Formats: sequence, structure tokens, C-alpha cells
Amino acid sequence: MESAAELMTIKQASDWASQYLCRNVTPSNISYLVHYGRLAKVGDNGNTLVRRAELESYYHSFFSRREDDWTKILGDDLDWRLSFEYLKESERTKHVHRLHPYKGKFIPQLVEYFLDSHTDDFKKEVYFRGGDLILDPFAGSGTALVQANELGMHAIGIDVSSFNSLISNVKTTKCDLVALHVQAGKITNALRQFSSDSRVLEFQKKLESCLSEFNNRYFPSPDFRRSVYSGRINEFEYSEEKSRIFLKTFRSLTELYGIQVEQDNGVSFLDTWYVRQIRQEIDFVCGQIEQISDAAIRNVLMIILSRTTRSCRATTHFDLATLKKPIFSTYYCHKHGKICRPLFSIQNWWTRYCEDTVERLGQFARLRTETFQICLTGDSKSMDVVQELEICHPALANLLKYKKARGIFSSPPYVGLIDYHDQHAYAYDLFRFERKDELEIGALSRGQGQAAKKLYIDAIVKVLKNCARFLNEDYDVFLVANDRHCLYPEIAQKAEMRIVAQFRRPVLCRTERDKAAYSESIFHLKAK
Repeated sequence: MESAAELMTIKQASDWASQYLCRNVTPSNISYLVHYGRLAKVGDNGNTLVRRAELESYYHSFFSRREDDWTKILGDDLDWRLSFEYLKESERTKHVHRLHPYKGKFIPQLVEYFLDSHTDDFKKEVYFRGGDLILDPFAGSGTALVQANELGMHAIGIDVSSFNSLISNVKTTKCDLVALHVQAGKITNALRQFSSDSRVLEFQKKLESCLSEFNNRYFPSPDFRRSVYSGRINEFEYSEEKSRIFLKTFRSLTELYGIQVEQDNGVSFLDTWYVRQIRQEIDFVCGQIEQISDAAIRNVLMIILSRTTRSCRATTHFDLATLKKPIFSTYYCHKHGKICRPLFSIQNWWTRYCEDTVERLGQFARLRTETFQICLTGDSKSMDVVQELEICHPALANLLKYKKARGIFSSPPYVGLIDYHDQHAYAYDLFRFERKDELEIGALSRGQGQAAKKLYIDAIVKVLKNCARFLNEDYDVFLVANDRHCLYPEIAQKAEMRIVAQFRRPVLCRTERDKAAYSESIFHLKAK
């Protein structure tokens, strides 16, 4: 019989781990370790207990080994303060920063560190102050613009992607939240009515029941995870066998309820990656949104629908960020450790995201300052920013003309890493946005060869030279980049700038399954 000192409840374990690691460890963090088999579950009349020695061994092995290993691989000049690992996930995705998934964005705390003059770090130099104007020529999902608002600064973003501009502007534009809630509710009710005559919901309910019974029998949690983690079960062989068994049940149910899973053609992204019923519901909601006259509300609802559409693609849970092939049947999911299924209705996700979006916009509304932000759609290599602003935002145009921008905070695309239009291909199909793939810098499709690197250098230099026209003389430019090809010294020289400092941060909190050692640099540039 183990002593009470050796066993802890989930709450006691979170308190102990918080003190041991000098960071906030929540009960859900401990439950995660139990669920995924990293800690053994010790039962006590229905309560989950864990062993203190096992928890200590896990954290000691994980954290001490990781920092040593990363330092050996990446060098000893990593600034671990800039990892922001001590923050909870909810803080790294606070308020509007999680309105929509976006691959390749930086966390808001990184922007705050360099923009905020009130930081607690007494060693940090102050570069920007309230009332300054910030320029972001690679706006992406608008992280820098949002944080500029929160810190009382004006900001102008530029992005070649129409969809990126939509995300950024939805985050920073004021919206009547009461009216938004009403409109979202009307569409939700209309969607329920639209799907009420379909047997899909009945089929989905029956499928869920069969799946639950099957998973409880063959993939009990957390026992199954623990068996895989300890090596008692070969996850691949076992899951392959059980997947084939349940697939027979799935096919018999589709026949029983007359469910046509795949669409008749596969021309567009929406045709290829969506179950037939899902596609019909998406098109219905899109038609409802198009009828709304208030542009701010319509744009928010478009983002909600886009987020919903992304979550309902016919793919596995673990390939959601990097699509491989459409999945129109049940499959073993190593992310959840059980048999999972594709979705057959958008109703749950649509409802959840409507509520989440209104809540997040409300949180940001309580923090926002009376400053100006906008994201322009276009090519930052050549755009006349003042001219564009005179059309759509005269107040910002005057600020830029007479005050100029204090500097730049931005994260340029990396060489051959992401195709930015393709990651939101569903939104371009759905909303009929014009694609400008040919203007992307460092696109994945161009690779990472010498020719691609030369094109990248030339493009970034053009952006910096063009944007320098709108900066004051003593500007500060901060570029977040993973410069594994050592291109930025040449970029700075050709752009007639000099690198005055370089900060290297370990990137610990990544959403991808690849947890290999990874860092990025923040280059501080000034005029020569």
C-alpha cells in the first residue's frame, strides 16, 4: 500500500508541479499527462491519483534534457525569456488572436515585448511609445495590428492575401456585438431548419453510439494510451486490425440510412475535401451571410464560417494543418487514441464558433484603445501606402504623411515553407476571392534552391526599400525570421540597412506534431 505522501490528487499534483517548475501548471495539464499515458493513473474510490515520484521524474527528464539538447543543436545564445513557455495556452491565444487558425503566426507576447515601453524587463531598450505609428508589410493574421491597438499605437498592415486582410480587419474593426449575436442566431436557426429533413443527423447519432461502444471496448482511456506508451501494445498493428473491423459497421450504416458520402465531382477544393451534406450546409450558410447589409457583421460571420469550414474538412484530426488525402470513412486517430470519423454536419462547429467569436470580440472590446488600424490588400514591394489610405482611411493617411511611421514590426514569410493562399484554399473557393499566388514571397512551391533564395532576397529587399519611404529617419525595424539560410545580412546590406542586434528565441509552443529543436531570430535593423 502506497503512502499518502507518495500519491497526489490532480489538484495537488498541479500545485506541486507549479512550485517545482516555477510556472503555472493547471489540473488540466496533469490530466493530459494521465490521459496520454505519460503518468500512471492510480484509482482511489473514483478519484484519480498520481505518483509524485513519477511526476518528478517526467518533468526532470523532459525539461532538463530538452534545454540541454536544444542548446547543443542550436547554440548557447538562445534567449529563453523570449520562449514565453511559462504562459498558459489561453494567454498565448488571448481574445481575438484565436478567431481563426493561421499557420506561421507569432504569439502576441513577442510583439508586446518589443513594442511595449512598460515591460518589466529593466534591461530592455525602449523603441516605441504610445501614439506611435507601426507598419507591418507582412500582416498575416494581424497579430501586430491587434497588439498595437492594445498598446495604444496606430498600425498599418499590408498583405497580398485578400483573406489575410479580412482576418486582420475583422480583429481590429469595431462591431455591434448585440446585432452580431442576433444575426448569428438567425442563421443558426435557419441552418437547423435546412438540415431537419435530412437523415444525416439521425445517421450521425447512430454512428456515434456504435463508435462509443467500440472505442470503450477496444481503446479504453487512459489504459490503451498507457499500454502503447509502455510498449505492451503495438499501436500500428492493433489499430489497423480494429479499424478494418469497424469499417464494416460504418459501411452498413451508410447503406441503411442512404448516406452519399462523397460528392459527384472533385474539381474545386470544396468539391474534393468535403462530405456531400457538409458542402450543402456550407453553401446554405454562405448564402445567408451574403444577404446581410452591415459590412462589419457580414465580415465577422464570414470568418466564423471559414473557421467552421476548415474544421469540417474530410481529413484526419492529426492532418488538419497539412492535408494529405480526403478521408470519407472512419479511421484510427493516433491523436485521440481511438477510432474517429469525418463530420457529416457543420452545426456543432458553427454554433460553437459563433459563441466563441462573440466572446473573444467582447474581451478585446474591453481592452482596445481609440487608435487606428487597417490592413491593406496588395503588394508591399510596390504599394504607395499613402495613396491607398487616402481612399479607404484618410485619418491614417494624414498620420502617415505628416508624422510617418516610427518603425516596422513584422514576420516575413520564410523560404519555401508555406503556400499562404493554399492554407486557406477553402475560403478562396467559398467567398470567390481573387488569388495572387504569383505575388507570394518564399512560397513552398518554389522550393529552397539557390534560385528560390535569390528571388526571396530580391523580394524582401524591395519590400524594405519601398516601406522605408514611409518611415521617419531614426526608424527601428524588427523582423522575425528563421534565417537558417543566413540571408538577412545580405538583405540588410542591399536594403541599405544595418543589423544592430539579433535576438534568438527557442520556439517551444508549436502546434505542429514536429517537436524538433527550432528557433527563430528577431533582427533589429536601422538605417545605414
